[in-house]
Amino acid sequence: MRTVLNILNFVLGGFFTTLAWLLATLVSIVLIFTLPLTRSCWEITRLSLLPFGNEAVHVDELYPEKRNVLLSGGGTLLNIFWFIFFGWWLCLSHIIAGIAQCISIIGIPVGIANFKIAAIALWPVGRRVVSVELAKQVREANASRQRENGRIR
Repeated sequence: MRTVLNILNFVLGGFFTTLAWLLATLVSIVLIFTLPLTRSCWEITRLSLLPFGNEAVHVDELYPEKRNVLLSGGGTLLNIFWFIFFGWWLCLSHIIAGIAQCISIIGIPVGIANFKIAAIALWPVGRRVVSVELAKQVREANASRQRENGRIR
């Protein structure tokens, strides 16, 4: 089913949103001061191409033992920079594609996936694209860790 939905996404506008992400990735490579954004661009490019079966998870969720206040602050600054230069038009492209896809009944699931990516497009720094199964495992592990920490206190 994921394959069918990913093909449907590609045909109904996912190709153009993926091209927009590739353009943002190339611009972030060419402009030297935007190199820290390149990894996030590439991660979300993958998500834009194959939204079904993949999910964007924040690095702090993937690796809770590596949380760092300094890196978190730097990521926030990069996200603000991202929003000004790239985020708003990539978000807008996903919203337009999502609306166009939701016009037809068959495109509604793909349109909803584009709306989810539009929210990620605003603040992508620190996100990694992983399989849905891995994202579920990570969230369950974090929830059980939080429960254990709650019992200790």
